[in-house]
Amino acid sequence: MRSESEVPFADNPFSIPVADRVTRLPPYLFGKINKLKYEKRVAGVDVIDLGMGNPTDPPDPLIQQKLAEALQDPRNHRYSVSNGIGNLRREVTKRYWKRYGVRLDPDSEVIATIGSKEGFSHMCLALMGPGDTAVVPSPTFPIHTYACVLAAGNVIALDVRDPEKFLKNVAYTCEHLYPKPKVVIVNFPHNPSSTVVEPDFYVDLVRLAKKYGFLVMSDFAYADICFDGYKAPSFLEAPGALDVGVEFTSMSKSYSMAGWRIGFCCGNQEMVRALGTIKGYYDYGIFQAIQIAAIVAMRHCDAAVESLAVEYEGRRDALCDGLERLGWEIDRPKAGMFVWAKIPEPWAQMGSIDFAMKLVEEAGVAVSPGRGFGEDGEGYLRLAIVENTQRLRQAVREIGRATRTEAAQAS
Repeated sequence: MRSESEVPFADNPFSIPVADRVTRLPPYLFGKINKLKYEKRVAGVDVIDLGMGNPTDPPDPLIQQKLAEALQDPRNHRYSVSNGIGNLRREVTKRYWKRYGVRLDPDSEVIATIGSKEGFSHMCLALMGPGDTAVVPSPTFPIHTYACVLAAGNVIALDVRDPEKFLKNVAYTCEHLYPKPKVVIVNFPHNPSSTVVEPDFYVDLVRLAKKYGFLVMSDFAYADICFDGYKAPSFLEAPGALDVGVEFTSMSKSYSMAGWRIGFCCGNQEMVRALGTIKGYYDYGIFQAIQIAAIVAMRHCDAAVESLAVEYEGRRDALCDGLERLGWEIDRPKAGMFVWAKIPEPWAQMGSIDFAMKLVEEAGVAVSPGRGFGEDGEGYLRLAIVENTQRLRQAVREIGRATRTEAAQAS
């Protein structure tokens, strides 16, 4: 018998040739901050994490109870259908009708996804290939770009902070690019900038889609977290939207079910069918007990969703009030889970990545640097309002302490 140290062939260096789709991905810009945050926590430092839109609130007790009950049924532990159980898809159609006045066919125009990110990524794979181009909003939530890249497509990023200008730039791009963009991706309320739109925006978008022949993918993950009386419109509300596109929603934010990984794609039946084809090859569906609990959530927990939006509004005010007292220039968001804050002088010249590192190192507060969302994000930070108001006020105090010290030294 050969020992472990003996090699029956020449031990030449062996390389692993990964696919081009992997090598096309850039270095992860949040990696340095996440590493430092981890090291701090291992060392026992209390780091207030405002970097990720990861809800800290638990789901409504009724949802948790239904999950526990569903776990006791042996049938729910088998493979589930990849497009979602029928009662769940029907509940989604009821929700769209109740909230937006949109009629959907649960069998052909709705599909359950393993969170909106999975559905979005697989839809890109279903629609795009070499030579295809997608227009994405900028600053850009990373998956909006890299799902297209992983599907071997090209990306054109257009600044979305002025929605009317964004539409004009979409039209200009379609007029001057050959071949024309195949897909236009929109995301309102927008992550990271918190930009919002009114219903007329989608009417104009559908008109452009029909004129230039592109498909629309709407990421509507923050649909229910709105403030100051604002109501986020659905893309599918626009006349003709079902002819040209789909919308992705999620239970992660509205119902604090982020770790449960359940979302939906609704809209054009050919696009839904294409996504279903991809999913049929890639997965066996969402754990059925989670789907059953999600049905109960949509049927009985609207009050919890409204209460959560009120809670987030209070957190927004606590964070914005504090940063404004420090002299930061803040545009209060009307929706979403983030404050998109311009870095004040003299720290703006550091760059958003270095300033974010400074806040972790000296203030014990983790944030997302704007540069991580593309060139248009430079000069900004994204701060998630996922912690309670007391922790957010603590974060502001620590940011103030770290930045005032440097300001005093500079003067």
